[in-house]
Amino acid sequence: MAIQVGDTIPNTVLTYAPYNPEHADVCSVPQPMNTHDAFKGKRVVLFAVPGAFTPTCSETHMPEYATRAAEIKAKNVDIVACVASNDPFVMDAWGKAHGVKDSVLMLSDANGEFGSAIGLVNDGTKMRMGPIRLARFAMIINDLKVEYLGVEPARGVTVSGAASVIAKL
Repeated sequence: MAIQVGDTIPNTVLTYAPYNPEHADVCSVPQPMNTHDAFKGKRVVLFAVPGAFTPTCSETHMPEYATRAAEIKAKNVDIVACVASNDPFVMDAWGKAHGVKDSVLMLSDANGEFGSAIGLVNDGTKMRMGPIRLARFAMIINDLKVEYLGVEPARGVTVSGAASVIAKL
């Protein structure tokens, strides 16, 4: 069963390569990030994509958040984060390709632990993308509790886009 509004997010480990402006052309050493440690006491906008550099993710989903991250943070949000099924090096490179620097935390759920724990994964085998891919969604998390959850019912970006999330803040 998928996570619902009012539920506590699971305590899992995601990975990220910290932004380092002194090394803009290479990835930092990936670091583990425990969701409860990182998000406790914070208001977080977390959006998920099936894969970095894929058409809808790169042409629509990420650009909205990349350009509106400051606007989102101005609405009492501590962290704007993107999570995908890719490894942390790919997530770092994708963030750099979109110029997010440290405005959007680029998280990797390469093993599908977070997505599986919240029940929002799809099987990408038919598309040759592997058995575990995150569904496209966005959530507002406040002190580990889900305040808003928008899971896309079909291809495209509607309820998980930045505009939809901003309207809920």
